[in-house]
Amino acid sequence: MAVKKKDIRAYTKDQLRSFFEEHGDKAFRGNQVYEWLWNKGAHSFDDMTNISKATRLMLEENFVINHIRVDQMQRSADGTIKNAVRLHDGLIVESVLIPTPTRTTACVSSQVGCSLDCKFCATARLKRMRNLNPDEIYDQVVAIDKESKLYYNRPLSNIVFMGMGEPLMNYNNVIKAIDKITSPEGLGMSPRRITLSTSGVPKMIKKMADDEVKFRLAVSLHSALDEVRTAIMPFNETFPLTDLKEALEYWYAKTKSRITYEYVVWKGINDKKKDIDALIRFCSYVPCKVNLIEYNPIDDGEFQQASSAAIDQYISALENKGIVVNVRRSRGKDIDAACGQLANKS
Repeated sequence: MAVKKKDIRAYTKDQLRSFFEEHGDKAFRGNQVYEWLWNKGAHSFDDMTNISKATRLMLEENFVINHIRVDQMQRSADGTIKNAVRLHDGLIVESVLIPTPTRTTACVSSQVGCSLDCKFCATARLKRMRNLNPDEIYDQVVAIDKESKLYYNRPLSNIVFMGMGEPLMNYNNVIKAIDKITSPEGLGMSPRRITLSTSGVPKMIKKMADDEVKFRLAVSLHSALDEVRTAIMPFNETFPLTDLKEALEYWYAKTKSRITYEYVVWKGINDKKKDIDALIRFCSYVPCKVNLIEYNPIDDGEFQQASSAAIDQYISALENKGIVVNVRRSRGKDIDAACGQLANKS
């Protein structure tokens, strides 16, 4: 019976060093292989040109490199790029490159489908099939970095975990991926250029604070009233706003890092004065800013973008209280690459 090969990128550098020692080779060979896997992004053992043919054959006999493959790339009229990424087991996730005149941002996925049940999000309808491994998250970033250099003549500058999935429901793998992305042995990106967006899992927000992470935190809020938030984000019944507030206060006390609230205003759902007042109260708990995000329909018509007047009321009320507010126009809508639209339609 054939022996199942192991995923070599699940091995730490020390484990690779030990593997070579156990096979009668020098430990530094593990360093070389590790560099090829992460810093140089090798897709096969044959790429490892400073390693002997015999050693490469031995690696081929024992291991696989479960690399992602960009199955389809779509380019929007506004320059946004969406990748349909095929994983080693045939499942597909999506990731997005968002260009502006001054930077390029990678929006990456953390799960196939999603663990949560937000009614306005296309990804939530897929349900969670599995978590992504650290290397599968890392590979999305590498692919987008290459596209950024190819199409925009500059390296990737920012990363947001706002793609498919709830990152805090795949915490360990997301943290391992970020460690690789920020390591000099990986991509060497600054953690301050990475934002993790969560729908709000209080226990895991506290864990991030305890782990002293250096990246930024965004919360997909959308309502500061429990009855409204539960209606559109049913998991709020399990993780109510009082628990989220406590976790965010804990986060700020530990990290002193300002939080971003992501907030879509929908017609007839959260476009009234009481919604604005509740958001202002919620913003008073910890230093924050608010991103008002344009809604991107997912076909059923239940959720509709609020009127410009309603958006203007939010902006005016927030600014009057000294709260920083930005309006984020969606990118890539013509290829279903905008916020909430990732659902493997490509």
